[in-house]
Amino acid sequence: MGSAIQPADLGFFSVLASAGSLSAAARELGITTPAVSKHLALMESRVGVALVNRTTRRMSLTPEGEVYLEHARRILGEIDGMEELLGVSRSTPTGLLRVNATLGFGRSHVAPLISRFVRKHPKVEVQLQLSVNPPPLTEDAFDVCIRFGAPPDSRMIARQIAPNRRLLCASPAYLARHGMPKVPNDLVRHNCIGIRQGEEAYGVWRLSSGRGKSVTTEAVKTRGNLTTNDGEIAVNWALDGHGILMRAEWDIERYLRNGRLVQVLPQYFTPDASIHAVYPQRHQLAARVRAFVDFVSLSFTQQAASK
Repeated sequence: MGSAIQPADLGFFSVLASAGSLSAAARELGITTPAVSKHLALMESRVGVALVNRTTRRMSLTPEGEVYLEHARRILGEIDGMEELLGVSRSTPTGLLRVNATLGFGRSHVAPLISRFVRKHPKVEVQLQLSVNPPPLTEDAFDVCIRFGAPPDSRMIARQIAPNRRLLCASPAYLARHGMPKVPNDLVRHNCIGIRQGEEAYGVWRLSSGRGKSVTTEAVKTRGNLTTNDGEIAVNWALDGHGILMRAEWDIERYLRNGRLVQVLPQYFTPDASIHAVYPQRHQLAARVRAFVDFVSLSFTQQAASK
């Protein structure tokens, strides 16, 4: 009697879950949508439970499907790890690499690096997903996440790939109209552009001064008439003279250099926002993960040195 779960089903179901629909999975797998539907139906028939809730446009996993996916991805990861330990693919990075990054930074910095990376490693297939909020680290939907700030989860490896600061800035035109803040509390009288991202407290800017044991931090509740979840839009609003913005140096340094933005309260500093490549410990042996993280780290180092 055949097994209820076939090895080929694991990769198929992982692709199906990531694709989000039968038609998208068909495109990923290079087969027809009816073929995907038939394969899924055979899987569900063998295991005796429904794995997917189907609708005309989208699909979602059943509770049993969530369990199946979790174990399928774990098993696939262990197979990759075993290949690495045996030296099967150590010399040449191959296989699927799933990368996540934030919208603005991913679009402007990570995507161009991936373009160069796959040219150097053509046997690696990269799937890049950009999201407003970073996915939970407990989910195994990605192999590498590019994040601002090191995550506290000890089960993950967080390698710093570039130093980064959050800076306060505004256009010369805005500051000419409203004046330059001298201390953090002055910000409450200014129009501050809000960005809703991740789990950070919205509208609260923490500014510190001093060094070592003498560091003091002030939490300022800011207000403003413009808010977005897209950092690029927020930068454009600041360029248009609408208010003061707190943004990563990587996103605004070119505007600081050419004078379109001016740093505000430069004597104060904000919580660390260094850029990290985050990945599960079990992926540290995967050649494609190591090669990608090394490539990104070197690229950012070279870019920082050329500034």
